[in-house]
Amino acid sequence: MASRARAAAPRWAVVGVVVAVLAALPAIVGALPVTDEPVPAAELRAAVLASAGVQYSGYAESAGGLALPVTDQLDSVADLFSDRTEMRVWWRGPDDHRVDVVTPAGETGIHRDARGTWTWEYERATATRAAATPLALPAPPDLLPATLGRRLLAEAAEGELTRIGARRIAGRDALGLRASPAEPASAVRQVDVWVDRASGLPVQVVVLGETSEVPALDTRFLDLELSVPDAATTAFAPPADARLRTAEEAEIVLEAGRRLAPVRFPPTVAGLPRRTLEGAPPGIGLYGRGVTLLAVAPVPWRLADGLRRTLAQSPDAVTDGTSTRIAAGPVGLMLVDPRDAEPYLLVGTVTLDALVEAAGQLPLPGRRR
Repeated sequence: MASRARAAAPRWAVVGVVVAVLAALPAIVGALPVTDEPVPAAELRAAVLASAGVQYSGYAESAGGLALPVTDQLDSVADLFSDRTEMRVWWRGPDDHRVDVVTPAGETGIHRDARGTWTWEYERATATRAAATPLALPAPPDLLPATLGRRLLAEAAEGELTRIGARRIAGRDALGLRASPAEPASAVRQVDVWVDRASGLPVQVVVLGETSEVPALDTRFLDLELSVPDAATTAFAPPADARLRTAEEAEIVLEAGRRLAPVRFPPTVAGLPRRTLEGAPPGIGLYGRGVTLLAVAPVPWRLADGLRRTLAQSPDAVTDGTSTRIAAGPVGLMLVDPRDAEPYLLVGTVTLDALVEAAGQLPLPGRRR
């Protein structure tokens, strides 16, 4: 019996080695060198922008490093940019896709159609309908590498782009493209986008702020299949016994913007040009381009009080007269509460100095009532 066990030991040792190699295979494949190609930065960016029609399915992971201070009404946005988000995705198009957020507690499915989104919470059997709006709050589909990469490169100037080599991501050869914002007001140092060279699809996006080597956001595919998902997979109809709700979070700022009289926003603030967004209320101002953006929005009283307290609790908060401001990585927030006007919020990927400069150039959004 002992001799038989000794004879079997080498065989089991071989099995153990094979199992270990198989377990490490994804990491080994990812570490294999990838030969770069002499694709110019502008050409690679064009391939990214042309990838909007690429259909795919896969598994993605987003890691946020932004501790955004928000009230309970907007805590889902804070979680999205400060935690790790694991997502299964089936993408047939911008208005036809499904993203399941996977957590230890269960799954939440987000189904997009032409009129808006259904969010299906499996464990709570709750379906929430949100209409498509021009100022919808960020959601997990917005953090997919393909979606985010196209958005961040859409307005990048050719002089802001450089090539950064190649690597293998999700089993695919990817070429690197870096965008470095030229605006002095920008709090973003660089955005690195890794692009599948076969399809032009962004497969990883890394955003770095000016003052930290820790990414403010790192989102990547762990698995990717370029094929057309089944329409039945992305479609959604609430079950008969589901609890139905209507999303209200996105209406908080829109409501305040509508009830204020139109504001004469200046053409530029802090060196950033004003931009327009179809459907946005006239009481909301948008400035900047690319990854350097600034929004000015009136804040309802029920949100302003809680936000003021939350900002003030930050050890890095700066309170100056009627304003409080902080930086959360490359995102700056400044709440202004004039004595004779409505409170308003400035938020964007700009420096704190740029927020102060912008606030001094803006008209008051409305008188107290």
